[in-house]
Amino acid sequence: MLQITTLVENSPGEHKSLVHEHGLCFHIARGGESILFDVGQTDALIRNAKHLRIDLDAVGQVVLSHGHYDHSGGLRHLAAHASGFSVLTGPGFFDDKYGAAGAACEFLGNDFDAAWLDAAGIPHATLDEPVREILPGIYAMTDFPRTHDDEAVNPRFVVRVDGAFVPDTFADEVMLAADTPEGLVVILGCSHPGVKNMLDAAAERLNRPIHAIIGGTHLVEASPASLALTVDYLKQKEIQVIGVSHCTGGTAMSELKAFGSRYFHNRTGTALIVD
Repeated sequence: MLQITTLVENSPGEHKSLVHEHGLCFHIARGGESILFDVGQTDALIRNAKHLRIDLDAVGQVVLSHGHYDHSGGLRHLAAHASGFSVLTGPGFFDDKYGAAGAACEFLGNDFDAAWLDAAGIPHATLDEPVREILPGIYAMTDFPRTHDDEAVNPRFVVRVDGAFVPDTFADEVMLAADTPEGLVVILGCSHPGVKNMLDAAAERLNRPIHAIIGGTHLVEASPASLALTVDYLKQKEIQVIGVSHCTGGTAMSELKAFGSRYFHNRTGTALIVD
């Protein structure tokens, strides 16, 4: 059995004791092992795990989808609460990431670096291959071919390299895919390289259909034409479970409600259980 529990998401759920914040954190359990995919931006994951009876001391791995604060900021809090886990990131995760704001800029990156991980005694690895099996039947992926022309990264996202700002290509983006009898369950962080590009990569690399997706799609910045293409793509692929939110945006989620019972608003406290 695969169980994915959303420890942190932007929206409150029915469990009103849980803390919601702009960010994502998934607890993924299978076969007696557990990992975290992203950690939110504060200690919210710690407080919510207690309410949901999730043992963070049992977490063996933390996979971070990309180097933005709302996906990595909870790591310092986790390290103060639990130990024995390792961290996996994509290439370029520690680059200084910014959002351009006219003539100014705003730092959007991590509040730690590789030196802090070393000092804290937290093992760290970089995902330097397109696919890596990190638990039996659970795969981490990066390096996504950009084949859908409508899925362009917003130019406001930049990284600072040698004192100069250059476009952020989000080469550090990582996603997870869990194989199940029904097909792949794909767990997304923000999908900056394009959700269609990423889903194509998962299906092609693992040679399996996609049964479910959960997480962030960054359709909040999609043009009406691009959003229409993505909705049509999800219909054509016959994806049976669509549980997206975070950076998906209200317009896109309204469109996805047309999928009926196949769609749910993934929010803080939501659990997706696949036998």
